[in-house]
Amino acid sequence: MDFLRGHLELTGTHVGCEHGVCGACTILLDGEPVRSCLMFAVQAADAEITTVEALGTPDRLHPVQEAFREHHGLQCGFCTPGFLMTTLAFLREHPSPTAEEIRVALAGHLCRCTGYQGIVEAVADAAQRLKAGTPTPALRARGGARE
Repeated sequence: MDFLRGHLELTGTHVGCEHGVCGACTILLDGEPVRSCLMFAVQAADAEITTVEALGTPDRLHPVQEAFREHHGLQCGFCTPGFLMTTLAFLREHPSPTAEEIRVALAGHLCRCTGYQGIVEAVADAAQRLKAGTPTPALRARGGARE
């Protein structure tokens, strides 16, 4: 987390509890969600790291980002990057999740602003968008490639 934010300037990975509890620092390491606050940078050597910066652009959001926006799955936005990264990995493995499966998948994330219903609805909608083939922007090199 410190390396991503301080050296690579990928500040979308947020510093929350620093104990792996809140999920705000979640990134994808070789496609799997991990808490970056619990890792040393050297542990990610030769791995593919994907951060929230690899998703859409301000002009063209990723379908998961669009779903979170439309279902009010965010308010202050602090926890949102972690939710987004976990959602991406979860939907890859569970393209048609139930509400209960979504709640279980996101149980390791804490949000103090929204309540969780909008987030659950956003993930369900994102699943539909991805299944419908909503075009997704290509992962940008920064935050989506080996760094």
